[in-house]
Parts: sequence; C-alpha cells; structure tokens
Amino acid sequence: MNEPALRVLIVDDEPLARQRLALLVRDVAETPGAPAALVVGEMSQAAAALAWMESHQADVLLLDIQMPGMDGAALASKLRSRAQAPAVVFVTAHAEHALQAFELEAADYLTKPVRRERLQAALERVARRRAADAAARASAAAKAPVVVVSERGRIVRVPLSEVLYLKAELKYVTLRTAERSYLLDDALSDIEQRLGERFLRVHRNAVVAKAAVRALERRPAGAGDGESDDGAETWAVRVAPVDEWLAVSRRQAAAVREALRAGGL
Repeated sequence: MNEPALRVLIVDDEPLARQRLALLVRDVAETPGAPAALVVGEMSQAAAALAWMESHQADVLLLDIQMPGMDGAALASKLRSRAQAPAVVFVTAHAEHALQAFELEAADYLTKPVRRERLQAALERVARRRAADAAARASAAAKAPVVVVSERGRIVRVPLSEVLYLKAELKYVTLRTAERSYLLDDALSDIEQRLGERFLRVHRNAVVAKAAVRALERRPAGAGDGESDDGAETWAVRVAPVDEWLAVSRRQAAAVREALRAGGL
C-alpha cells in the first residue's frame, strides 16, 4: 500500500499486554496487503498518553478501558473534542463495555487475548476511514474559492479562507496570509467584488477578512495611512494572527464598530 504508515499509540497498564500488542502490530505490518503500521509510543496511564499527544501525533490508539486513574473511556471522551483526534480501538478483557465504546464512536472493540486477524481488521477500518477523510478534505479544498496569483512566472492558488487582508499600495495590491504576502496587479475594487460577505472594507485602500479582526482602537496616525480628525490619532483594526494594524477611515469606522458589536466580525 502507498498510504503512510498508521502511527499507533498503545495505552494499557499491563506491560505484557503492551508487549503483545506491539508484536501484533508488527505482524500486521509485515502481512501482505495489510495496512502499514508503526508503534510510536507505549503508555501505562491514560493521563500520560494525553500529555504525550500534546506534542506528538498518533493516528490510532489501542486503548485499554479499565486502568488506574483516568480510564480509557474518559481519555476517549476527551479526545473527541480535538480537531484531528486519533481513531480509538478499545482493547479490553471486559466485553460489557462494548455499548460504551459504540457511544464514544470507537473505530473498533477488541477483546483480550487479541488475535492478529481481528487487529488487522481494525487497522484496515482505520486506514479506510483515514483515506476517505483525506479524499473529502481534498475535494473540499478543490471546490473552495481561491485567489489566483501570478508570481515569478508561476501560478499560485491562495485559498480565500487563508486571506487575512488585501491592501492597495502604489500600483499593486498586497494580499496577506498568516504565512506570507503576495503582490497582485488587479485593482482592489475588482478583487473586492469577488470576495463575498466574509470580507469588509475598512479603508479606501484596505479590505479585511472579518474573522481576522480582533480589535478596533484609536492609534497614532503614523501607525497607518488612514484619516484623522486632529492629525494625532486614527481608528485602526488589529489583524490576527499576524498582529498587524490596518487604518480605518472615518467613513468606515461606524460600520466596523457596528459589525464588532453585532458579532459580525
């Protein structure tokens, strides 16, 4: 198979059970036609596994249910709220937990002693889910609106969801994402018509993504190129996550303030 190996984390308070599962994962990985799999960690406590996943990644947990301290069900419940949670395969000697596993949307439920064939079937199920999810994300990305940028002889498609703001400067428009900036030849007014309701004009030379606005404040006039009543200060919006400020014109200040109050930004 050409798919990347499944990263497997084993969580069980019994050392012999962890050892057996690690051997079975290796056997499955060496079986022709079975999904590639690699044990990336072994934990004896659910709390330790949760801490490990703060800085490491796993695709699937082989998780015991009954353990001292936080049990496997509690760990699985905590992981459900994560954006990229690993699949959970419960491995337990107690068949009465099957209903709870179903409620926690576990990928599979294996009873000890685990047979290689059943583990292989569980990992195949996880691999199919992962492939389907990846295909769905790719399809969604392909359909998502983009801004097409011509840069140094190449064409770059910047997803509209990554655009933080666009600002007209001299003969060009700067398109800013969290990672970098691009220069566009198009007029800002022409681009604005294609952006939709997720963007708001804050100045004659700037359009900002509503979701990126974090604050509207009075700032020194030198901090932006906006207009000011007394030459000392002007309104500006703070754009996250780059923590940059864009000047807000007098004409647009009321609209930006109202959008903030209404929860529209």
